[in-house]
Amino acid sequence: MSVAEHEHEPVRGLPDYLPEGETLVWRGEPDFRVMARRVFHLRSVSIYIGLLLCAHLGFQLYSGGDFVSVVLGSSWMLALGLTAIGIITLLAWAYTRSTVYTITNKRVVLRLGVALPMMVNLPLPIVGAADLRRYADGSGDIMFTLAQKKKLSYFLLWPSIKPWQFKPVVPALRCLRNVDEAAAAVAAAVGDVAAGQMVEEEQSELDVPANEPVASRQWAGAS
Repeated sequence: MSVAEHEHEPVRGLPDYLPEGETLVWRGEPDFRVMARRVFHLRSVSIYIGLLLCAHLGFQLYSGGDFVSVVLGSSWMLALGLTAIGIITLLAWAYTRSTVYTITNKRVVLRLGVALPMMVNLPLPIVGAADLRRYADGSGDIMFTLAQKKKLSYFLLWPSIKPWQFKPVVPALRCLRNVDEAAAAVAAAVGDVAAGQMVEEEQSELDVPANEPVASRQWAGAS
């Protein structure tokens, strides 16, 4: 995927300009290093390849092989290992560059996808809970449990999902460098929506049909 696929976005990370009454609260993207380490396990893979290479060299030397010949003969293993590490690094970079998370006062928008770019809108009223996973370095994930059923594909949303949670699929903001900042934005946006819903419910309880007697309307307003 090339970055050019998203060059014509009217607003970065959004399919169109925000409608009247909707405001941007927070926008961010996964951190490349966190993505490579947490999602693609680059550090673990590198250590594993290094241990395999050392074990192979040690076995060949222990069997009586000449040091120079053993090193030269193991170069193919080193090349394969570096190729694997390079591919993983490239994938982590591609997913990082193609993903943008946006929080407004009405919804959460996930723009993601390398081979198949897509956008997912999560209206805040259907967000039942937002769970925070924070790591020691201050990075982390925010996972959204939806109060209403929404048909989501685990594989199309990956890696912006809760790992190994297939039913229901839990969308997430993954690998954020400063997860506390994003969590505060989510809390503020959800809090505003909840407050707005409470006001609407109170107003609907106080609404009286137009043909109701004036005395009844006055009593309802006083209560």
